[in-house]
Amino acid sequence: MTAPAANMRINPDRLWDSLMEMARIGPGIAGGNNRQTLTDEDAEGRALFQTWCEEAGLTMGVDEMGTMFATRPGTDPDALPVYVGSHLDTQPTGGKYDGVLGVLGGLEIVRSLNDLGIRTKHPIVVTNWTNEEGTRFAPAMLASGVFAGVLGRDWAYDRVDAQGKRFGDELERIGWKGEEKVGARKMHAFFELHIEQGPILEAEGKQVGVVTHGQGLRWVQCTVTGKGQHTGSTPMYMRRNAGRGLARVTELVHEIALKHQPNAVGAIGHIDVYPNSRNIIPERAVFTVDFRSHVLETLEAMVAELNARAPGLCADIGVKFSSEVVGFFDPPSFDPVLVERVRNAAEKLGYSHMDIISGAGHDACWVNRLYPTTMIMCPCVDGLSHNEAEEISKDWATAGADVLFHAVVETAEIVD
Repeated sequence: MTAPAANMRINPDRLWDSLMEMARIGPGIAGGNNRQTLTDEDAEGRALFQTWCEEAGLTMGVDEMGTMFATRPGTDPDALPVYVGSHLDTQPTGGKYDGVLGVLGGLEIVRSLNDLGIRTKHPIVVTNWTNEEGTRFAPAMLASGVFAGVLGRDWAYDRVDAQGKRFGDELERIGWKGEEKVGARKMHAFFELHIEQGPILEAEGKQVGVVTHGQGLRWVQCTVTGKGQHTGSTPMYMRRNAGRGLARVTELVHEIALKHQPNAVGAIGHIDVYPNSRNIIPERAVFTVDFRSHVLETLEAMVAELNARAPGLCADIGVKFSSEVVGFFDPPSFDPVLVERVRNAAEKLGYSHMDIISGAGHDACWVNRLYPTTMIMCPCVDGLSHNEAEEISKDWATAGADVLFHAVVETAEIVD
């Protein structure tokens, strides 16, 4: 297997310019992006990505979930492709780099190979997974979950957004529902470059994160049911306040996560209160608990404790508690051969690096169930992500993409 020479690097100006041009599509209100999945802005971003891929000589394929696969052929028609990518969709108040760096970093690999006239034995496929964020259609990593066989395609099509619009209908509406069967593709390996979305790399002064594991996740959607009554005329002792139950569960979630340190986190991020009127005691609160750990036993213990204790806390104040798991994946351990390849690339290129556990969920977590997979991370300022103020430096982006370039090309095998 021939590895790229140490002096082979991506074009940092081209990568950065591409990131900035993509950021013009679906601008946010505070310098970031609102390019939620299956919106008109998502369709526009996809079209720009397709144009760039075609200009680089890639052939585009699209599966039934709308995931885009842009292929650079290899010299061996029987060799399985090396896949690289992430996602182009954003949060409603998203940044310019979350996901996008991984997709355009993959495209930059191909562009650099073209510049250098390098051929590889294995094809290289640059991928844009549909609906990684899960902000409009839950759960997150929806398309990669279907690809991995964890979620059903038709079930995914029936997911609805806050306006009741179906995923399947919106996918057709924007014109990105492909005919290729989901999961039909086979992979030699999968690489995903991503910003860390946490503060560790910047705090440690490291340019590259070598991702060895990912955190598992459980999204537990909870409902507290009380009784809607007038806030002015209902005596305090007669109230069945769902909002009060929400408050008790919020404190419980924090307590549970603290109890399982250092390998656990937990919070409530999404809340809907009904009827959400200033002068009506809340009759119902629906909210999602987000528990994460890279230790499966810890993850399961946190969910079990929530379900064991929350009903009693709510019953004590006259309200009812119920829950269901609406999003999940077990903690992934990434392929040790690919992890070592990433580590070696960082060493060879002279970039400071450290092993790290991904605190967020990524499409790589689902792909990892089927094929050798790993991730590379670059720092982000103050660890801020899912926020329009998300920021990285051009140097950080370059370091991550250079390491990605070397690890992917070594895996795809240079042909002399």
